[in-house]
Amino acid sequence: GPSMAPLYRPIALAIALTDAVTAQQVSAVVMQELLPAFGGRRLAIYLLQDRHLYLAWETGFPAGFLAPFDGVGLDAHIPGVEALTTGRPLFFESMRKLADTYPGLALDADIGARAFLPLIASGRPVGTCILGFDVERGFSTEERTVLTALAGLIAHAMEKARRYDSEAALARGLQQALLPRRLPAHPQVETAGRYLPGTQGMDVGGDWYDVVAAGDGLALVIGDVQGHGVQAAATMGQLRSAVRAFALSDRPPDEVLSGTNRLLIDLDPGQFASCCYLRLDPATGRARIARAGHPPPLLRAPDGRTSVLEIPGGVVLGVDPRARYPVTELELAPDAILALYTDGLVERPGADIDEGIAALGAALSEAGAS
Repeated sequence: GPSMAPLYRPIALAIALTDAVTAQQVSAVVMQELLPAFGGRRLAIYLLQDRHLYLAWETGFPAGFLAPFDGVGLDAHIPGVEALTTGRPLFFESMRKLADTYPGLALDADIGARAFLPLIASGRPVGTCILGFDVERGFSTEERTVLTALAGLIAHAMEKARRYDSEAALARGLQQALLPRRLPAHPQVETAGRYLPGTQGMDVGGDWYDVVAAGDGLALVIGDVQGHGVQAAATMGQLRSAVRAFALSDRPPDEVLSGTNRLLIDLDPGQFASCCYLRLDPATGRARIARAGHPPPLLRAPDGRTSVLEIPGGVVLGVDPRARYPVTELELAPDAILALYTDGLVERPGADIDEGIAALGAALSEAGAS
């Protein structure tokens, strides 16, 4: 019957919260799942930061009413703060009761009821959740228990969201710092790099690319460290530096890869990376390529025909300290285009990677065909 409804809410809310990643998404779930179950019309969520409470979400309150409370300190004598500092939820069956308990507190309505729930995750204060009702209503023992439990779920989800936000920002910052700002110019070669991050915010991968002016030519490199997040981005930065150092001293491609491979094994056992390294002499068009577990480059001939360069390769970096990386030589005609890419561009769940490479080849053929 209807009396069971409140007991199902924690389950529905918990399930919905597992998919919420950002503070905004958590708040939206609370609004959709929690408010209707208890007949609430108003919701405000404040999050604690540097001993002040900041408004993260509001719905149903009169325009501008909550603005004066944004950024209040933990010493303020108001219910939203005191619920958090005491760790006890506050329930007011009527606005009159609220006014009597907190004389002089600005009220957003004359009639209604309010609940102030502390958001506490594993003993850590996270913020406050305020529920507003248009009519006076009591809060049964069962309802108080359920609302307090829900506040714990919300607090955990908010904390997870905050951790996600800071980790994602850290990884993005790391990655931006590690990718080249601009590629070196060469009178006979045009280079362009594009980085498209993956879907969700935390998909900061360990993909990197670089162009290094070395000797009288250019080294082109692309690579992909397995995994995502801060660790992958940090390893990627170390590998990029290593490959750069080898390239600047103009080592042959097989030595660059085997040297980087040994470095990765010493540096970070258990981390793997794919890589494709190419040394180009622009004067002759001669290119020498070596690859380690990386998808093959695409070559577009001057007439627009595009082919996959099925060059032999060695295993991914980071597995076998004795791995060898064969070098393939080819000559690029003037106006040929060589495309290096990572598997993120050509892999789709449930589709064959070869189809993705074929689609990329078709796009490359059509580009500039006008």
